Amino acid sequence: MLELKNEKIAIPVVLFAGILWSFGPLVVRYMNDPHLIPWQYIFGRGLTIFIILNLYLFFEEGINFYKNYKKIGKSGLLGGVGLGIAMISFIYSITNTSAAITLLCLAAMPFFTALLAFLFLKEKISFNVWISIFIATIGIVIMAFGNNEKNSLVGFIFGMTSSIGFSIFSVTLRWRKETPKFTTVAVAGLFCFIIAACMITIKDQSFFSSSYNSAMFSLHGVLVCLGLILYSIGSKAIAAAELTLLSLTEVIGGIFWVWLPLLGVNEVPSTNTIIGGFFLFISLMYYSLIMRWNKRHIALN
Repeated sequence: MLELKNEKIAIPVVLFAGILWSFGPLVVRYMNDPHLIPWQYIFGRGLTIFIILNLYLFFEEGINFYKNYKKIGKSGLLGGVGLGIAMISFIYSITNTSAAITLLCLAAMPFFTALLAFLFLKEKISFNVWISIFIATIGIVIMAFGNNEKNSLVGFIFGMTSSIGFSIFSVTLRWRKETPKFTTVAVAGLFCFIIAACMITIKDQSFFSSSYNSAMFSLHGVLVCLGLILYSIGSKAIAAAELTLLSLTEVIGGIFWVWLPLLGVNEVPSTNTIIGGFFLFISLMYYSLIMRWNKRHIALN
C-alpha cells in the first residue's frame, strides 16, 4: 500500500479526501425519498465500497491480496466496525434533519479522536492543534445555536454516533502499523452490507430500490471509497486528532454544495451556519500554516 511519510504531502491528500466526502450530502439530497429506503442505501453503498476496495487490492497486490484479511487483527476489525457504524448512522442523521446539523456533528470528530488517541495511543496533542480545535469549537457552537429544525434531536444523535464511529476508525489506523488499512475499509463495507441485508430480510423488503436510486447509492459509495483510500494513505504521516481536524473540509464543502443554487438543492444555511463554517475554515488554515512554518523553522536549524 502506498504510504506518505512527508507531512507536507499528506495534508493536502487528507484535505482532498474531505472534499470528496463533502459531496455525500448532495448525492443524498438528489435521491428519491431516501428516508424510506435507508437499508437499501446502506446495502448498495456498502457493497460498492467492498467491491471497489477488493478490486483495488487485487490490482495493487495481485491474486494474494486476500491474505490481508488474515493479518487484519483486532485493530482492523474494530476500525472496520467503527467505520461501518459511522456509515449507517450518517444516512439516518441526514434524512432526519438538515445537512448542516449532520455535518456540524461530524465536525466534532477531532475532539472524540483526540480523546481516544490520548487514552489508547498515548498521542500528545500539540498546543497549536488545541488552538485549531478551540477555533473549530467556536464555529460548531455558533452553528449549533442557529439550528432548531424539527427532528433535529434525532438527526443530532445519529450524527454524533457517526462522528464517534469515524473517530474510532481514525484511531485504529494508527494503532498497529502492520494492519492492512485498505482491508479495514473493505471490512466496513462488508459490515454495512451484512447488517443491511439482515435488516432488509427481517423487514421483508426489496434489496434494491429504483435504478436511479441504486445509481445514487453506488455514486456515493465511490466517493466515500476514494476519500477513504486517500485518508488511509495520509494517515501514517499525521496524528489521529490532526487527521480528523483536516477532514473538516467535508463539513465546509457539504454545507456549501447543498446550498449552491446552481446544483439545484438550494438548502440555504442559516447565518449562524455560515459564520460557524468560517471559523472552521480559519481553524484549518491556522493549522496548515503553522505546520508549514514549523517545517521551515526545523529545516533552517
